[in-house]
Amino acid sequence: MNRTITIEGVTRIEGHARITIQLDETGKVADAQFHVTQFRGFEKFVEGRPLTEMPAIMARICGICPVSHLMASSKACDDLLAVEIPPNAARLRRIMNLAQLVQSHALSFFHLSSPDLIFGMDGDPAKRNIFGLIQDHPDFARDGIMLRKFGQDIIGLLGGKKIHPAWTVPGGVSAPLTREHRDQIASMIPDALARALRATEYFQRVRDCYPAEVDAFANFPTMFVGLVSADRLLEHYDGSLLFSDEHGAPVAELREPRGYASLIGEAVEKHSFLKSPYFRPKGYPHGIYRVGPLARLVLAEGCGTPLADRELDVFRQRLGRAPQSSFHYHWARLIEIIYGIEMIQRLLEHPDILSEHVRSRARPNRLEGVGISEAPRGTLIHHYRIDENGLMRWANLIIATGNNNLAMNRGVLQVARRFVDGNRLQEGMLNRVEAVIRCFDPCLSCSTHALGQMPLRIELLTAQGEVCDALQRQD
Repeated sequence: MNRTITIEGVTRIEGHARITIQLDETGKVADAQFHVTQFRGFEKFVEGRPLTEMPAIMARICGICPVSHLMASSKACDDLLAVEIPPNAARLRRIMNLAQLVQSHALSFFHLSSPDLIFGMDGDPAKRNIFGLIQDHPDFARDGIMLRKFGQDIIGLLGGKKIHPAWTVPGGVSAPLTREHRDQIASMIPDALARALRATEYFQRVRDCYPAEVDAFANFPTMFVGLVSADRLLEHYDGSLLFSDEHGAPVAELREPRGYASLIGEAVEKHSFLKSPYFRPKGYPHGIYRVGPLARLVLAEGCGTPLADRELDVFRQRLGRAPQSSFHYHWARLIEIIYGIEMIQRLLEHPDILSEHVRSRARPNRLEGVGISEAPRGTLIHHYRIDENGLMRWANLIIATGNNNLAMNRGVLQVARRFVDGNRLQEGMLNRVEAVIRCFDPCLSCSTHALGQMPLRIELLTAQGEVCDALQRQD
């Protein structure tokens, strides 16, 4: 008889999801799927709102990465206004965006994934968590806490609050950086950089303890997608959107955000509220690609900051230019933390960083606008249409986590087939199935914007737990 294993509530991720593993009659894995069970309806309930409200509204999509939505939404609104924002506004936006990158990557690596690396994939689940980490490795845990604090403090100093700031606005930012806050941020940089370098050294040592996981954690050829700067360096705020093959060789480049739909298609599967974007010229599902820190390092010629470039050289010496295993997202994330801290320092040292010219004001000059930026988890696209009065008529969001949906599903199946034995089920087997999802660090709170439906089954149970009636929604 065929059986199904359900991991109800994937642990140590941001949001809610489940994984189902279908076994054949011999107990071997026949199929596996990653189900995102949340739904977010922001595209619909922003209709009729003034475009000026969009960045603040869109920041509410997620409490983990509100700054990412601020950036993409503000850039889409800049496009609707048809304005070039002041150079210093762009610098300040970059600082906040990088601060979020640092704090989010720290949360992913230290709080969500490192318990697997420190205690082992088969370790006691009662200890294999952030509390066990604090108890047994307090200095390591403190580094993660302080790196997250570094990023959150910068967001708070710039935006007035750490969660859901409304500081970036159409045309720039609402307030300049003060000298006091600049000096305060600069004083935190040496400590943050030391903690990030320690974490990177640790991961380089521990990586070799997991050869089977490196080999099986979503390890297959895909395209890579992400922003690059004009000189092909690591980029998170602006630049062109580059598409490469599995070897990192460029396949297509998008310089005008409003043309994204010519290269990115969007599919909806019945088993999930999470959309499945794909590279349109290859079709669905063959146009699978990956985004996020690993993809960005594959696409970039370099980071552009000394310590991050040094770590990137080690990364490439050991793994090559385009490593296929998604286990290496962890290492890429740490390199980006170093880059983020270094780049924040560089931006703070710009002679015009205290300029008070931080906003361009205009009325709407276009009826359609698109903003693209890099969230910690990958490429984020906000696409808006307004009427002649500047009121929202339509919105479409392609979320970073959604871009990885096809790869995550294929990774779950690959790991399940490698490690899960339905005849001799062990907790560590299922933990590995969850751990491959944690490599991608999905943020499901902000990613579920599909327009399709998930199958819905309502069961009426007796007091003894027996099913006496059921209602199945037909799709």
